[in-house]
Order: sequence, then structure tokens, then C-alpha cells
Amino acid sequence: MSGIRTNAAAVMLGISPNTLRSWERRYGFPQPHRSQGGHRQYALAEIEALKLTLAETHNVSSAISLARERGEGPPSASRLAAAFAAFDEELSNRVLEESLALRSFERTVEEVLLEGVAAHDDTHHRTAEYEFAWRHATGWLSALKRLSPPASRGDGIMIFDASVPCDIDAVFAQALELILRREGLRTLLLTPSIETARLGHALRALDPSAVVLTGRRVALDSIGRLVYGVRGIVGEVAVFDFRGAVPDTGASTVCRLGETPVAARDLLLRKLDERRAARAPDSGHPSRPVSLSPPSAAW
Repeated sequence: MSGIRTNAAAVMLGISPNTLRSWERRYGFPQPHRSQGGHRQYALAEIEALKLTLAETHNVSSAISLARERGEGPPSASRLAAAFAAFDEELSNRVLEESLALRSFERTVEEVLLEGVAAHDDTHHRTAEYEFAWRHATGWLSALKRLSPPASRGDGIMIFDASVPCDIDAVFAQALELILRREGLRTLLLTPSIETARLGHALRALDPSAVVLTGRRVALDSIGRLVYGVRGIVGEVAVFDFRGAVPDTGASTVCRLGETPVAARDLLLRKLDERRAARAPDSGHPSRPVSLSPPSAAW
């Protein structure tokens, strides 16, 4: 999702790299963003749009005007990443709105929003472009959360997000919560730093069927104590991992939901349906009493 380099873009357009750079200076289009190493990265959609309009007009200025008028190609993660790189809030919103007109909400979140933010994520350096992208994404998701329909299912999902501001995992956690809400589930997203003794009211109000652990800023022992405490309050509850929150030591029996929110939602719902069927009186599989093992044991 980092775009294409100058030489590759020039080859696609049938021009020299110097000509491409001169168009950028003169017309401001195509407008690349910069990689961590300072290299130009062109959005593929812009290059493809310009290639088509050049073939139609055979005139540079007309081709660029036409490419811009057509929206610089279909809404894509690369276009959104370029808008983030330009710190252009209006364009970022427009790309997402255009995507919603063409894609489902879930596909827009996964294929455009999350990938657009991830294009600027660097585990070694925090950039202004990434922080702008992160804050824009979290604000956009928060606004849509307020518009979610009322819950239509009985299951409650408690999400413990062990990330910190500007972690990429925090955006994924927020996206997962919103996608679960749109599926009709009741959700509550909290941090695992809350003392278990102070979670009682929240847990009893939600009465969760499942706990989802996400974020990677908490130790395994702390996770074990949290789960032990939650089960001590609400009893039997399924525990799931999203995006590697629980280190894979081989001892944990936690179910892993994977890396993306839509796949996580589908697996979570399937597992909840399986548990419900196993507990049904006529299933032939009576439910087992939950074992409140000490935190040091596998869970």
C-alpha cells in the first residue's frame, strides 16, 4: 500500500522520470507522498487515471484536468493514504464517502480505511502523516459508532484493548467494535488497566457472552489475572484473541480470531452459535461448569 516509485510510474505513462517530476512541479499532479526514506510514492489510481486521459486527449494539461475531474481514479487505500500524506482532511473524507457508495461499509473499513492508515505505519518511527491518519480514522469510526442501530442480539461482547494512542491495533479494535455493533451485538470496549474489582458493575450490565483481548501492551500474567477476575464475576465466558494480544506459548486455549475485523466477526459469531447449541437441553451435550483456574494456569 506504499504506492509505486517514480521509475515504475514513468514506465506506465511512457515518459521519463524527469518528465514526471516536472509535471508534479508544474501541475501538482500526480501528487506523490514520501516514503520513510524520502522517495516519491505515487498512488496507482492516479497514474492509471492519467494514463487513460493522456490516451484520450494527447495533451498533458487537458489530461491532468480530466483526471482530476474524474476524481483521480476509484476510491482506494492508496488514494486515502495519499490524502493522509497531504494532511487533507476534506479529501480523506471524500475518498471514504466515495468508497461507501461503491463498497459495503465493512469493505470500506478493511480495504480502504485500515489499509490507508497501515500504509503510513512504521514500527520504528512515528511520523506526522501516520498520526494524522490514525486520528482521522479513529474520529471517523467514532462518528459512525454513534449512528449504529440498536442491538438486536442477546450476546454482549466485552473488548479489552491493551493498546495505547496511535497504536495501529487501537484502530483495528475500534473497527472490530463497530462491525460487531452493526451485526446487532452489544459491545463495551475498555482497557485491561481497570482494576478487576471496579469492573463488576460494567460486567453485570453487559453480561458478556465473550471477552475479546486485543492490543499488545500488557503482559501475559496480567491477561491471565484479568480473565480469571472476569470469570469470577460473570461465570462462563468465551475468551478470544484478536491480532495477537495473547502470546502464543502453546499453553493457552484461547481462540484466535485473526488479523481483520470482518473475519474476526464471522468466527466469533460461529463460535458463539456453537456454544449455544452445545448448551441447548436437547443437544445431548450438557454444559460443563466453568473452572476458575488460578491465573498461572492455562486458560
